[in-house]
Amino acid sequence: MKSKTGYIHSLESFGTVDGPGIRFVVFFQGCPMRCKYCHNPDTWKVHEGQEMSVEEILKEYDKNKNFYKKGGITATGGEPLLQMEFLTELFKAAKEKGIHTCLDTSGITYREEKKEQFEELFRYLDLVLLDIKHSLPKGHKELTGQPQEPVLAFAGALEKAGIPMVIRHVVVPGITDNREELETLGHLIAKFKNLCGLEVLPYHTMGISKYERLGMEYPLKGVESMDKQEAKKAKEIILEVIKRERS
Repeated sequence: MKSKTGYIHSLESFGTVDGPGIRFVVFFQGCPMRCKYCHNPDTWKVHEGQEMSVEEILKEYDKNKNFYKKGGITATGGEPLLQMEFLTELFKAAKEKGIHTCLDTSGITYREEKKEQFEELFRYLDLVLLDIKHSLPKGHKELTGQPQEPVLAFAGALEKAGIPMVIRHVVVPGITDNREELETLGHLIAKFKNLCGLEVLPYHTMGISKYERLGMEYPLKGVESMDKQEAKKAKEIILEVIKRERS
């Protein structure tokens, strides 16, 4: 039987920011989100990129596998959950080889009616980096073009499955850097027992050149990059709320 193939945007051999250790990072093609600060608009379209099989991807992994002993493989994108069947097959094969698996996702595709498919994926999942774009429903819709509810439902499903979850949040000046938004995020995530980490990332403008090459208008034109120290202060606000909620 012919192996399934997935649409892959690119591969990164020595990733150090997408999960623990040195990692082999697989960028999946296709994303339903239209985040105004997205720096990879070239990953949005589905059924583009290079078609690759699980075997081909793991063959690339094996070329440098000695470097990944304390790391593993991370699926990111785009949105890997758009190709869930292929993603599940990839992670199943990775676990059979003893590889640590990590998923970087927005959780936006989660639906209760697909619960069994997600539970199958969870069997082969060691860690999730969950991107919460905005803590307020209205702000989430305005920033991403998608509702917030599926993201929080996905977080709940991860908690039920006992899968460790690291929350990622990009702090954008004038959009996600106000105290209300940050404190609300703290309230939202404090309740999840599987929460094991928080990454607050400063907004940057490195994606502007890609928009120009693609002939697209950059949605946040004029918004300056955020200083790392400001992102650090934002993280402290979120952590204060989490600590208070859990005490």
